[in-house]
Amino acid sequence: MKKRIIAFVATIGMALALIVAPAQAAKEIRIGFIAPMTGIFAQIGKDMTNGFKMYLEQNKGMMGPVKVKFIHEDSTGKPSVNRQKAIKLIKRDKVHFFVGGLLASTGYALGAVADRYKTLYISPVPAGDDMTQRRAPKYFVRSGFTSSQGAHPLADYAYDKGYRRIVAVGQDYAFGYEYIGGFQRQFEKRGGKIIKKIWVKLGTKDFGPYLPQISKTADAVVVLAVGPSSLAFPKQYRAAGFKLPLLGGITAADEFTLPSMGDEAIGYVTAGQYSAALNTDKNNAFVKEYQSRYGKMASYYSETTYTTAMWIHKTLEKIKWNPDDTKGFIREFKNVRITDAPRGPLYIGSHGNVVQNIYIREVVRVPGDRLGLGVKTNSLWNKVIKTYPAVSQFYKFSPEEFLKQPVYSKSFPGCKFCE
Repeated sequence: MKKRIIAFVATIGMALALIVAPAQAAKEIRIGFIAPMTGIFAQIGKDMTNGFKMYLEQNKGMMGPVKVKFIHEDSTGKPSVNRQKAIKLIKRDKVHFFVGGLLASTGYALGAVADRYKTLYISPVPAGDDMTQRRAPKYFVRSGFTSSQGAHPLADYAYDKGYRRIVAVGQDYAFGYEYIGGFQRQFEKRGGKIIKKIWVKLGTKDFGPYLPQISKTADAVVVLAVGPSSLAFPKQYRAAGFKLPLLGGITAADEFTLPSMGDEAIGYVTAGQYSAALNTDKNNAFVKEYQSRYGKMASYYSETTYTTAMWIHKTLEKIKWNPDDTKGFIREFKNVRITDAPRGPLYIGSHGNVVQNIYIREVVRVPGDRLGLGVKTNSLWNKVIKTYPAVSQFYKFSPEEFLKQPVYSKSFPGCKFCE
């Protein structure tokens, strides 16, 4: 009888173990990370990588009880290479999901790969609007922003400053189209006019052929430039004698580019979801540690990947540390509310995009080190001059109204006021 009882208890124990097993924490989570480490965007890729790795190192390579296997791939900044690297991570490395990409066009390409292989893609930087609007990939979540998200409030800021006639200069690809399109739609809704749209090839360093197209009768110029173009444009613009105010996207004068800029950047007003200049305890601690680890200023590229790692950690906790639960991960990622990110409070709004503050920043020279953040005396620094709280991808439009229009493109909105 005693042997039967022992056998019965053992059988029950085995059954319970089988029931409980799927909910137990995994021993390892494999995270693929794609960023450009060579080519013209290599410095950006290093910032992206540093941000994610800093979070992992703070947590000793663990997320809760789960060890993180971080598998890094160099995309070289090209969409075709991004696709190849994502497929390699999925098929050879068997990652649970992959993170990264840079250009908006890259994000669209990686979203297609994710759906094809039913493997989750998390986007911290690629900002293609339509990835969380009309044609969202199924195996996709975003921790960054949409291209036009910061452009809408910047347009309001410009109109409220009294600007009525603006020339737009944008890089000739998806991010440029969507940023300039968002600015134009909101600016013209308020009563302003875009009087010229100039499209510049990605990677351009010589703006000589484009500058003569800028009308000196405009009130200001709005610019969307990335990589080496963001450094070249203001320098050549001022050298050509232009004194019109400059407005720009987050990539135009981010803190990590300011050490490479001169007086031409003073007064440059840009909009974005992050600034190293944010005076909060969380951001000051983030900037100081980043500076001490890597000997450079934190950028929005490093903040967004750092926060992505934090978001992944919080999501894994919600699904009991089981990275194989892809559907549960996507569901809980969208439900998590983050209150302690360096950039400020975050949550996912309708259609899967991050709702977050947009900060209007102005480049100034600072007399000394601000709060011990490693800013050298008389150096360039961004000053946050206005905050638009809890901005969604639809801004002041209803989702229904916003989505009736086509996605912002080279031809939409049309330039009805162009001269």
